[in-house]
Amino acid sequence: MNLRQALTFLTVAELGTVSKAALRLRVAQPALSRQIIDFEQELGLRLFDRVGRRLLLTGEGEQLIEGCRLLLNSVSSLKEQAQLLRQGDTGVLRIAGSPQHIESVLSQFLHRYAARYPRVEIRIREGTGSEILAMLERGEIHLGQNLLHAVRLNEQHFGSLPLGSVQLLAACHPAMPLGPHRTIEIADLADLPLLLMDSGFGFRRAFDAASRMAGLKPAIKFESRNPHTLLALAEAGHGIAIVPSQLQCWRYKLRIVGLTHRRRALQEPLTISWDKRRPLPRFATDYCAMLAEHMRATFPITRPTEPGIARGRRLRAKRAPRKGK
Repeated sequence: MNLRQALTFLTVAELGTVSKAALRLRVAQPALSRQIIDFEQELGLRLFDRVGRRLLLTGEGEQLIEGCRLLLNSVSSLKEQAQLLRQGDTGVLRIAGSPQHIESVLSQFLHRYAARYPRVEIRIREGTGSEILAMLERGEIHLGQNLLHAVRLNEQHFGSLPLGSVQLLAACHPAMPLGPHRTIEIADLADLPLLLMDSGFGFRRAFDAASRMAGLKPAIKFESRNPHTLLALAEAGHGIAIVPSQLQCWRYKLRIVGLTHRRRALQEPLTISWDKRRPLPRFATDYCAMLAEHMRATFPITRPTEPGIARGRRLRAKRAPRKGK
């Protein structure tokens, strides 16, 4: 059975004569009659009874008519869907990013993107650097956000667009001895208790690489997959949290300084990547361009604390009455 036979069957059933059906379908009457005969022979059923000049559905024909309508409606819907997809403004976009990227960037950006592409469904997955690369390689996502040097992208297979840079920050209780400036040399973190992200995160690997470059052997007190756990511990005075500048830190009472090596800010370029072997729809390429523009306007999410503010926090911390007095 093919779609032409189904359409002929429905048209003859609706109009009741071969001549009228032939006019509507713009087919010669002998050819249309042949299609009906072939259809009946293929199904092994008689679909019409001839009553005078009219063709009336048999009982078997009446039972098949609804199925043919559903079939042709499905084909019509499929054609409409294909037309929308060709326009490039409808479909499903699967993306992946780090927890801090989703919280600090996508939570605001997705509203802007939805205003431009209201018919695109965004499906988000959370992951670390290596996990996101694996998702791209398996074809589970269209786009993956990552630190450029956190994973090794095969440039022959993967394309990427720069999204700006993430600075390495140290966040701690205002009374912690990190010096009076807005920055601190990474080597000066020696012997200080550090609160670090899990080694699966690209940002952690960036910090480890900077530590090796500076000859620092970190005194790791705690590691976590949740950066806000590190901030909470730092706020409570348990150590110094090493976090990216795209993380939202405003909920916590912390002093924040930038990490440097030989007075140069330590930062890592951010990118969004895709598999070049799989063509991206227009709404995906526009997503990349719009995201880059959004991040240029909003980065960095968190900046080092101004020295005057930090001194004020330290004074308030010293003056605060102890419990039980």
